[in-house]
Amino acid sequence: MYPIMIVVVLTVLFLASAIRVLNEYERGVIFRLGRVIAAKGPGLIILIPVIDKMVKVGLRVITLDIDPQDVITRDNVSVKVNAVIYFRVMDPVKAVIEVENYLYATSQLAQTTLRSVCGEADLDGLLSEREKLNAQLQEILDTHTDPWGIKVSAVELKHIDLPQEMQRSMAKQAEAERERRAKVINAEGEYQAADKLAKASEIIEEHPVALQLRYLQTLREISTENNSTTIFPFPIDLFKPFLEMLGKGKKD
Repeated sequence: MYPIMIVVVLTVLFLASAIRVLNEYERGVIFRLGRVIAAKGPGLIILIPVIDKMVKVGLRVITLDIDPQDVITRDNVSVKVNAVIYFRVMDPVKAVIEVENYLYATSQLAQTTLRSVCGEADLDGLLSEREKLNAQLQEILDTHTDPWGIKVSAVELKHIDLPQEMQRSMAKQAEAERERRAKVINAEGEYQAADKLAKASEIIEEHPVALQLRYLQTLREISTENNSTTIFPFPIDLFKPFLEMLGKGKKD
């Protein structure tokens, strides 16, 4: 009786230490007596107790948030920049044997690369050319992490924290730029209005009757919009063309 129980217990312990189940997004790097055999999974994995050792590695995309880094730009402006990195393990064996801790190593590499790349740009480029900086960061990180079996798919600058003095200076600069544009637009409008008035005066000079017609139209608009009595001077010169036409008709 007791030998059977001992055998059953040993069998259960053996199976518990020998059987592993890996999910679809996991791989197990198998070490046998210290040497790498292969990366197995997903599904059921059978290990030799005591002899085999398994290191589990995830293959899903990892989102790594980089802490804000103090950066001095090329034009000597001190800013804080943080970013987010998206990467995944492509080769589980390399991720285990080529680097001790690929998460920590990738994080440290991203911090130093972020300071280096952002330090080579001036403040205007840092604010306006984020896509270019993102692509440059992604290329550098992907090149350095490729020997580790890691693929960096994207890098995004999240936030650029400017000093308060620089924020006030930029606000004043933006306000001055808006005022300049408003003055330019106003001057352009005045120029166009003056041009139209000059053309209108030329037409009226060639056709004096047009001035009388415009005058009568103005009187009509005033009488329509206002209910009160309006005294409007009516120059006698406006009647001269009509009187001349009337005089010519009588002579004929």
